[in-house]
Amino acid sequence: MTFALPTLSGLIEFECAARWGSIRLAAAELHKTPSAVSQQIKQLEATLGFALFERHARHISITEQGRELAATVTKLLAELGRQVTALRQDDPAALLRISATHSFAMKWLVPRLHRFTAQYPAIDIRVEASDQVVDLSDGRCDVALRYVAATPEGDTLVYRERLVAVVSPTLLPDGAATPPKLATLLRQPLLFEGTPEPWLRVLEAGGVRSRRLDFSRSYSHGGLLVQAAVAGHGVALAPYALACEDLQQGRLVPCDSAPLPNGYGYRVVVATGQAPSTKVQAFTTWMRDEVAAMVASFPPPCTAYPARR
Repeated sequence: MTFALPTLSGLIEFECAARWGSIRLAAAELHKTPSAVSQQIKQLEATLGFALFERHARHISITEQGRELAATVTKLLAELGRQVTALRQDDPAALLRISATHSFAMKWLVPRLHRFTAQYPAIDIRVEASDQVVDLSDGRCDVALRYVAATPEGDTLVYRERLVAVVSPTLLPDGAATPPKLATLLRQPLLFEGTPEPWLRVLEAGGVRSRRLDFSRSYSHGGLLVQAAVAGHGVALAPYALACEDLQQGRLVPCDSAPLPNGYGYRVVVATGQAPSTKVQAFTTWMRDEVAAMVASFPPPCTAYPARR
């Protein structure tokens, strides 16, 4: 005859204690008091009719029957966890799929997502890093963060990007001024993405002149540019959104030069023709708050640069 458990109470506490070999450590993992865990296990033993642990003055030791039961319960809990995860992934309300460029996902989004998860723990996150424009109408993605040209009017950008000159503190002499003067760093390679033309505008506007400028190192993505600066490869003219985390952590320092608007920005895009879901609204609000916090620590945009020819 198969024994039918009248209750499953105590199995989780028992499995945790068996895994740690300690009531105290199990209580710490489960965020309970040791006495509460011990009581649950005693009630389980009373239900089963046999002892799971031998209690000693300063420790516990698992019985042979307890060891066999623990192995079974561990397997069942693992299977239960996998099943719950699968069901959550099948639940559209519990899964938020985000598409972003490689650089923005790596340097801006991922370092901040823990704050979104803390605020919305019921929402699972899937980030797809791709520089290709995704089709939101096919239902495979909920929201896209796109880097687009900033239009003069009717713009819905979440953030207008600006370029800042940044350098690794490892390239600065001891006792150097903070922020360092850009004119003192021109012997270093001037790192850029795409074209050095923005560098020439920054140097011209700052009255910085030099006949020998090293533009030998360019990068195809802003994220690579920022990482090169962190590694000390030179002075970078980098998008602030991609450099701000490294600036806050002290891996980069800003140079004493005005930021340069680059005519681009980030927009949150959702599928058209349908009302945004609760999870998308939550993410959009969270992102605007994060951007606002980032912008608040940034100097106002400079308007003194000459127009591009």
